[in-house]
Amino acid sequence: MSRLEGKRIALTGPRKAAELSVIVEKLGGIPLVRPAQGTVTTEQEKVAAEVRRLIEHGADWVILTTGVGTEMLVQTAAAIGKEAEFIEALSRTKLAARGYKTVKYLKSLGLEPTVRDDDGTTVGILRALQPYQVTGKRIALQLYGDHAPKLVGWLREQGADYYEILPYAHVPPELAVVDTLLREVLEHEVDAVTFTSTPQVRFLMAYAREKGFADRVVAAFRDRVVAVAVGKVTAEALREEGIGRVVAPEEERMGSMIVALAKYYAGAAESAAE
Repeated sequence: MSRLEGKRIALTGPRKAAELSVIVEKLGGIPLVRPAQGTVTTEQEKVAAEVRRLIEHGADWVILTTGVGTEMLVQTAAAIGKEAEFIEALSRTKLAARGYKTVKYLKSLGLEPTVRDDDGTTVGILRALQPYQVTGKRIALQLYGDHAPKLVGWLREQGADYYEILPYAHVPPELAVVDTLLREVLEHEVDAVTFTSTPQVRFLMAYAREKGFADRVVAAFRDRVVAVAVGKVTAEALREEGIGRVVAPEEERMGSMIVALAKYYAGAAESAAE
């Protein structure tokens, strides 16, 4: 039976923590709410300046990594009375889109991306960009609270003239909670940690590096503590941070994530019994 009997599961996502706690408890687990993601903030003036820059100076490529971030750029353009000009600027530019939500939103604007990923990940968008020469090209990169190190590193290696557009950023969570979570991971006081977005992964590992024990955290996830991701993009961020063992559901749903963890434990128990 797929159960979480007695397992202590840390929930890092601030949204739907109560609902996830109920699912964990129903499967016999012990939920521990440990928010590792703070609030979202937008610096409208900075975003508006980037929108104007794109309208006035254009770009060879615009890489769009999230649908909601793309929509926020358009909303910012509308707020400064430049929506039509912004969409026109995008129509004159090669667009690279990550994720079906981004592609769907672009289509609602009458725009078709030049390239798109094949699996919803940053690695997927990198594969799609490989045939194109980007050396010396002006590239605007829209990000979402995740600085996409692989993508940024590749653009730098290729000698692209890129700049980042961050429609919104994440304010750090309460550090006392993160300290507690890291201690629980290092001392194996939790059996698994769930991650529902890349900012949770990035912040936790950046904070661990700042404290000087990132290697120990990675080792804990390798040896005893199971990292659980809500979907492909979050799983990709965990792997980029050196965490190789990641449990993730086929269907990107929070409930499915907990069920996938229960199945993982059931499979591990069967293997141990053989």
